Amino acid sequence: MKPRIHYTRPSITPLEVAYATDAAANGWGDQCYAYIGRFEEAFKTHLGARFAIATSSCTGALHMGMAALGIGDGDEVIMADTNWIASAAPIVHLGAKPVFVDILPDTWCMDPAAVEKAITPRTKAILAVHLYGNLCDMDALQAIADKHSLPLIEDAAEAIGSVYHGRRAGSMGSFGAFSFHGTKTLTTGEGGMFVTSDEALYEKVLTLSNHGRARTQPMQFWPDMVGFKYKMSNIQAAIGVGQVERLGELIDRKRAIFDYYVQRFAGHPEIAINAERPNTHLGAWMPTVVYAASTGITRERLQAEFKDENVDARVFFWPLSSLPFFSPAPENKNAWDIPGRSINLPSFHDITEPELARVADVVLGMLEK
Repeated sequence: MKPRIHYTRPSITPLEVAYATDAAANGWGDQCYAYIGRFEEAFKTHLGARFAIATSSCTGALHMGMAALGIGDGDEVIMADTNWIASAAPIVHLGAKPVFVDILPDTWCMDPAAVEKAITPRTKAILAVHLYGNLCDMDALQAIADKHSLPLIEDAAEAIGSVYHGRRAGSMGSFGAFSFHGTKTLTTGEGGMFVTSDEALYEKVLTLSNHGRARTQPMQFWPDMVGFKYKMSNIQAAIGVGQVERLGELIDRKRAIFDYYVQRFAGHPEIAINAERPNTHLGAWMPTVVYAASTGITRERLQAEFKDENVDARVFFWPLSSLPFFSPAPENKNAWDIPGRSINLPSFHDITEPELARVADVVLGMLEK
């Protein structure tokens, strides 16, 4: 059998190991938050945001940010039907309702026209998720948000390195949320980041992140509100500091992998890959191919073919409205159709060119079967 090609794994070097070792040995007492502070400072500088709070997950960052915006019982948050459950779960936890709209056929991100139609008196926010590192049409969404006096939230979990009209993904909305899961371009194993340039929102989330204890509260162990415990550990942040110091290298490698796939599939209009619209640059976290419906190629056939080649490719997200605990919305035609003829491709940082060639050969070979 051919050697296994994994779809993802992190790039960890002696730099991250050294920082994590130092945090484990010395990051206690008055140094227990030292790497967290360094990580937050470095990340917000990279992003161009005023404030950052390291969290235990992107889901936690979304949960606290939405809570700070006052989203709660009976409210609605509009989001794309094509997403991972982590984007919708905080809405449900807060007692609100996710309202699923269709995606665009090229970027696979939420359709602004569908967002406009979905707004009701109960709409409390719009959640823009930059799927697979692709970019939402932020100008169109911001115009809708402004028209209806709504906050526009960015779930940039998968979009480190992506740039929209000169602005980094995650830096444009009322707040942004990032994931540092082990599959991501920048990893801390598990972890996330809340980012914003709204000082009042930052202060509220900072309080929420530490059991509701405001940093201005002079009384020790006196919470000012019921908060959460979504803080990142100092050891995780130490890994993050090393990763941020290498972030340009990590993003460039992801882009090189994406560009290889783009070049291999050029001249095959039956195969679409992550769309890069004018004035955008994709961080290309997860290269993904979608076959034209006319090919008859299905997700199941793709899975079988990749399995035979001992390649670990993962499926496109199922529409959230197809899950049993949500109401079906098959009118979201692209969200329900595209996953059935698409696949995510391996893109870990140290994948070799022969391995990339094997993957591309499977994708192209499907057209001949």
